[in-house]
Amino acid sequence: MNGNEGYVREINGPVIKGVNMGSFKLNEMVTVGSHKLIGEIVSIEGDIATVQVYEETEGLRAGEKILGTGNPLSVTLGPGMLGNIFDGIQRPLQRINSISEYFIPEGIGLLSLDDEKKWEVHLVVKSGDRVQAGDVYATVQETLSITHKLMVPYRMSGVVVEANYDGLYSLNESIVVLERENKEQICLTLSSKWPVRRPRPVKKRISIYKPLITGQRVIDSFYPIAKGGTVGLPGGFGTGKTMTQHQLAKWCDADIIIYIGCGERGNEMTNVLEEFPALIDPRTQRPLMERTILIANTSNMPVAAREACIYTGVTMAEYYRDMGYDVAIMADSTSRWAEALREISGRLEEMPAEEGFPAYLPSRLAEFYERAGCVETLGGEEASVTIIGAVSPPGGDFSEPVTENTKRFVTTFLALDKKLAYGRHYPAINYLTSYSGYIHILEDWYNENVSSDMMKLRAKMMRLLQEEDKLNEIVQLVGEDILPNDQALVLETARMIKKGFLQQNALHKEDTFVVLKKQYMMLKVIDVFYENALLCVKMGIPVSTIRKQDILQDILKMKYDVPNDQLDLLNRLMERITETYQSIRQKYE
Repeated sequence: MNGNEGYVREINGPVIKGVNMGSFKLNEMVTVGSHKLIGEIVSIEGDIATVQVYEETEGLRAGEKILGTGNPLSVTLGPGMLGNIFDGIQRPLQRINSISEYFIPEGIGLLSLDDEKKWEVHLVVKSGDRVQAGDVYATVQETLSITHKLMVPYRMSGVVVEANYDGLYSLNESIVVLERENKEQICLTLSSKWPVRRPRPVKKRISIYKPLITGQRVIDSFYPIAKGGTVGLPGGFGTGKTMTQHQLAKWCDADIIIYIGCGERGNEMTNVLEEFPALIDPRTQRPLMERTILIANTSNMPVAAREACIYTGVTMAEYYRDMGYDVAIMADSTSRWAEALREISGRLEEMPAEEGFPAYLPSRLAEFYERAGCVETLGGEEASVTIIGAVSPPGGDFSEPVTENTKRFVTTFLALDKKLAYGRHYPAINYLTSYSGYIHILEDWYNENVSSDMMKLRAKMMRLLQEEDKLNEIVQLVGEDILPNDQALVLETARMIKKGFLQQNALHKEDTFVVLKKQYMMLKVIDVFYENALLCVKMGIPVSTIRKQDILQDILKMKYDVPNDQLDLLNRLMERITETYQSIRQKYE
């Protein structure tokens, strides 16, 4: 505590006003009342300060003390975060459950990482070494998958004057003593603190150039996500936002996954908390939780903590990024976060803007998404933070403020469609209204690592889907039989793209994850069919004859029948397609 002391004057839900607080600082963390509730100062006017409290304020009375800590709202960063489940202000829910089984008790304090657990530490510096911010001074094997690197804090450099031996240490034990230029000695431990609302520094930002591979065909081939990129994932109720994020968390090639359940219903969050620990990491065959952090802030938890939870998550992500890891954040959902912002804004008596949201909603969203990026860390390593934010527009209305403003700040927009979801087309990503601004940026990477015509093939398939959408308007008026053969072929090919390629079964062993090479070859199979069938159409062969061939079923089933490691089967399928339609053409010659 810093010795400052104020008094509660007014209580309005999670927002309280205190007096005698002129010596406090803006954004300072405080404790409120006899239960020492955690809060943060959001405004100071003369002697009166407004505090938002991250816990239930029931039972709080006017006149109780407000004590300052001298520090902004911060998270503790160190070993023990991976595999853990936290609330919005980084309190460990499993540990709290052992203290109070059903509820988070009032005044439990700002519990964080377990400071009694011993970790096996390996020192990488010795006495006499000169180190600077970002240099690694020790490592801890946090899980079998991830090595935790302990780094010299920002704006700190000097000479190591004391280094302990390798061995077991708890979070707050000194393992290295650093002497700065002014002869001040600093003890470095296994943990550090960082304010959640301040981005962690990097040496420089670098241009995005490689994709985040997800194994989901509609994303990787049609609307790619870049490492260090930003993604908006809007969709109404039942369109599969949570399932899509589960698939991305399980299969994307990020090193660390941070899943933020922001204001979701308790039963949905329970499913996440039960399913994630049971998931097996396909890369290591170990539990996925060994490289995952869950932040659970359900709709019945204090609204102010919901507003803080995305900052908590992105700060943890930046910490692992600084070690040189690629991190992916799943925020589910930013709409609930914006609603918390709206509620707090109302209690602060701020002027509302569109639909009651505060006027600063766009800038807050921008602040969140701009913390994504591909960077060179202070330690000289390349790393990234990718942010995938789900949006839950009321009634599936994409014109509401959160969705509209999200579109302004994200580069990939994966619009989930209610009609597709109700038609059992999953993932229900609308292939006409979605977009990715990374296509041209990643084109060179796809050309070098997949195939030189991958993006051309994608563009061709997109043209066929767009043409089919226009033709469907005619079909609904006059029926399909009236269409000329070449247009009827477009409809048939588009059906194959949708059913055989874009539709993907998350529960099927071969279809849940698809390598990029197979994705390309599946598109190539559909293209070979289209080009051969087009030759038939030009000879006057009716589309009904083209449709009757058994090979069409093989094309639709290739996603199930061809494993990722037996791609020669797709080459054979292309040969069979060519032979089938050559023989038809020969009969008509």
